Amino acid sequence: MTSLKQKVHPFKKYILTYQSLNLEEWEQIERCLSRKEYAKGEVILASGKICRKLYFLEDGFLRFYILKDGETVSKFFTEAPYCFTSQRSFANGIPTNDTIEALKDSIIWEMDKTDAFDLLRIPNWSEFIRKLIQEVQYFTEQILEETQNYTAEERYNRMLEQNSSILLHAPLKDVASYLGIAPQSLSRIRKNIGQVNRS
Repeated sequence: MTSLKQKVHPFKKYILTYQSLNLEEWEQIERCLSRKEYAKGEVILASGKICRKLYFLEDGFLRFYILKDGETVSKFFTEAPYCFTSQRSFANGIPTNDTIEALKDSIIWEMDKTDAFDLLRIPNWSEFIRKLIQEVQYFTEQILEETQNYTAEERYNRMLEQNSSILLHAPLKDVASYLGIAPQSLSRIRKNIGQVNRS
């Protein structure tokens, strides 16, 4: 009888897309993980709290937002599989301004900050974290550059062209706040694009 092939842990599979790991290294990492399930609409990290965890999103879709004049403003979205945290709060031990919310049912693996830092003695984990930080910085700069150089309509068009998962999972009001416009303005943009496509 052929034995079933053991399934690779989703976080290990994710790390291996960035950096190699040996079995002993992975076992040290795995011991630091705990699995949580969050329902759609549930808050993973609330504004004003200190972020003391590194997270890995195995399945689901998340929104990072801030409160401004009593309204929520979407900063960015995270799609599985990906690592995330509230970076400034996590690194500096200060309260975060961000709220992280599940926009659909999500499976998340959590690691305490002390464990994440202790694991830096493992060269391959340290290199993985370095590459991850570098990638997050690149994405942050890309979002900032798009905000500064493109109109809301151009940014929305880019989302359409890239088949962005934001448009599949985020409510229109959240997409509108991410683009920095009112929901009514986004409705007009969608209507205009629809008319152009039909002509």
